[in-house]
Amino acid sequence: MRETKQAAASPEARAAMHELMAAFEAFKGANDARLAEIEKKAAADTLLEEKVARIDAAVAGAQARLDRVASEARRPAMEGAVVAAPEAKAAWEAYLRCGQAPSTTSWSPSPNGGGLETKAGLDSGSGSGGLIAPAETERLVERRLMAASPMREIATVRTVASGVFRKPVSTDGVEAGWVAETAARPETESATLSLLEFPSAELYASPAATQTLLDDAFISLDEWLAGEIEDAFAAQETAAFVNGDGTNKPRGFLSYPTVANDDAEWGEIGHVLTGADGAFGDAPVDRLIDLIYAPKAKYRANGRFVMNRRTASAIRKFRDADGNYVWSPATQPGATSSLLGYPVTEIEETPDIGANALAVAFGDFRRGYLIVDRAGLSVLRDPFSAKPYVLFYTTKRVGGGVQDFDAIKVLKFGE
Repeated sequence: MRETKQAAASPEARAAMHELMAAFEAFKGANDARLAEIEKKAAADTLLEEKVARIDAAVAGAQARLDRVASEARRPAMEGAVVAAPEAKAAWEAYLRCGQAPSTTSWSPSPNGGGLETKAGLDSGSGSGGLIAPAETERLVERRLMAASPMREIATVRTVASGVFRKPVSTDGVEAGWVAETAARPETESATLSLLEFPSAELYASPAATQTLLDDAFISLDEWLAGEIEDAFAAQETAAFVNGDGTNKPRGFLSYPTVANDDAEWGEIGHVLTGADGAFGDAPVDRLIDLIYAPKAKYRANGRFVMNRRTASAIRKFRDADGNYVWSPATQPGATSSLLGYPVTEIEETPDIGANALAVAFGDFRRGYLIVDRAGLSVLRDPFSAKPYVLFYTTKRVGGGVQDFDAIKVLKFGE
C-alpha cells in the first residue's frame, strides 16, 4: 500500500488541524439538529440551514488551510539540491540574469568532464527556441508540481525521452491451467494485446521579472522560476488530466466513454447510477458503497475518492444506518479526509452534482491513470516583448491518459 506523505507537524499545521477538528464537531452538532428538525416537521428551519451552511464553509476552509500547509511543507528547498557542474551552473545563471547564452542545447556532462555539451545553435527541439534547463532545475520544477497537483500525487508519473509513449497492455490476461506431472501441456491462448499511446503536448507559461530582481545575487533564480510556473502549470495540467480531450493536451479520465459498470469493456469507464436525476436519491450512502465495490478487489486496496469541494460538502452531511457520519476529517498534518474509510482527493476540475454528471470517481488512480513527462524544460529569455520586464517563456511537454480502464469507476447522477 502506498505510504501517505505527511507534512511536518509545525505549529501552523497543528493549529490548522485542531481548527478542522473543532469545526467538524460543530458541524456534526448543527447537522444533527437539522436532521432532527426534518424528522419532526418534514423541513428544517431556515436559520438552522444557514447555520449548517456556515459551519460547513468553515470546515472546508479549515481543510483548505491544512492542505496548503501540508503542500508547502512538501515543497523542496533548493539548498543542496543543485549538483550541476560549476561551469553549467554559472552558464545557466548568466543566461537567466543577463541573457549570456552559451551555444548549447543540453546541460548534461560532456565526455571531457567540462559539464556542458557544446552544440550548434540554441534550439532545444521543443519549438520554443529556448535553452534546456539543467536537470536539477527540471527536477525541482517536477517536485514542486508533484506537491501542487493533486493528480500527480495519486497517478503514476513516468519520464520519457520520446514525443509519444506507447504502452502495450493485455486486455484479458494470459490463460493458464492445471496439469498432472506427466500429462501433456496443451497450448494456451495468448493474451489479447492493445497498444495505448500517450502523446505529449506543450505546456507553457511566461513569468515576468524586473531587472532589479535578476541583479539581486541573493535571489535563487531556479527557485523563483519554479515558484512562478508552479501554480500555472499545476492548474492547466489538472484540468487536462480530468477533462482534457487529448487534442494538444493530455486526455482526462472523465473524457472517455462511460457505460453501466457491468457492461463496460476495455476503452470504457464503468459507471454506477445514483437512481435520481442530478441527485443522490433516497439511499446516498448505499450508492457510495456500490461505487466502492464497482472495481475488482485488487483495485480497492489503494482506492480513493475524487470529487470537488462542493460535492464533498454535500457528502459531508451523510450518516449511515447507525447514525455515524461516513465522512471523517484529517486527524494529523499531511493526512487527508476519508469517506467510508477511503481517502478523498479534492480536485476542483471535477463536475458539480447535476443531471448525468460524473461528479464522484473512485478507484486506484496509480494503476488507472498515467502521466507522461517528456524530459527537458525549455526556457527562452525575452527582454523585448514587455519592457521593462523580462519574460521567461518556459515550456514543458506533458501527456496523460487512462492506462487501466478497470481501475477507475465513476458515480453518474442519473436514473
